[in-house]
Amino acid sequence: MKILAVGDLVGENGLQKLKKELPKIQEAENIDVTVVNGENVGGGMGMTSANYNELSQMDIDVITMGNHTWGKKDIFKFINNSNIIRPANYSKGVPGYGYKIIEKNDKKIAVINLIGRTDMGVLSDNPFTCADYLLEKISADIIMVDFHAEATAEKIAMGYYLDGRIAGIWGTHTHVQTADERILPKGTGYISDIGMTGPIESVIGMDVKASLRRFVTSLPERYKLADGECKLNGIIFEIDDETCQTNKIYRINC
Repeated sequence: MKILAVGDLVGENGLQKLKKELPKIQEAENIDVTVVNGENVGGGMGMTSANYNELSQMDIDVITMGNHTWGKKDIFKFINNSNIIRPANYSKGVPGYGYKIIEKNDKKIAVINLIGRTDMGVLSDNPFTCADYLLEKISADIIMVDFHAEATAEKIAMGYYLDGRIAGIWGTHTHVQTADERILPKGTGYISDIGMTGPIESVIGMDVKASLRRFVTSLPERYKLADGECKLNGIIFEIDDETCQTNKIYRINC
């Protein structure tokens, strides 16, 4: 089985890039399951109803979110009845679900969304103990995790913590694709961050000039999405049908 995870969609230009490239990748790579992080698709923060309607027209099994889940109030209208999952370690009682189970090729595949606590600016429960709770609760052949976190150390620690208990884990949020994809000692596929789907000439998707003014002057500057040509970043996990562990992992950058 081949599972594709696509990095954070940044703005509507990133969405259009996904619409253009995703079918080609899915066909060329014989993808069975597709997961897309959509927390920045709505103008760089959150998701609108129009965004979700466009995503719904594509062959996407699960849409994961992150610290900007609630960035657009539209999401309260559809999150409970959609293929969207938000971080499972958000406070109890918030709308939506923290994981989703789908069936493909006679296998049950669970996708879990977690959020980190280091430098994220979001109050959340412990993602490590939340993962323990979910792994005891979920019954699935293959379990995959999108860990939306800032600190590389926290992501690596989570990889080792879950090694052997899940098939694969990838990091999102920093929008920069890392080159550390590998299979951990107990068989779990891992990468610190799969990158973003958004403008190439940008500061993690934002306008370069506006970003520089923020850093150079330390004055508040309204963020602005960058324009221009976009890239699509992602990762593919090849899962062994017998062991349900990763036997190959490789990056996508187009």
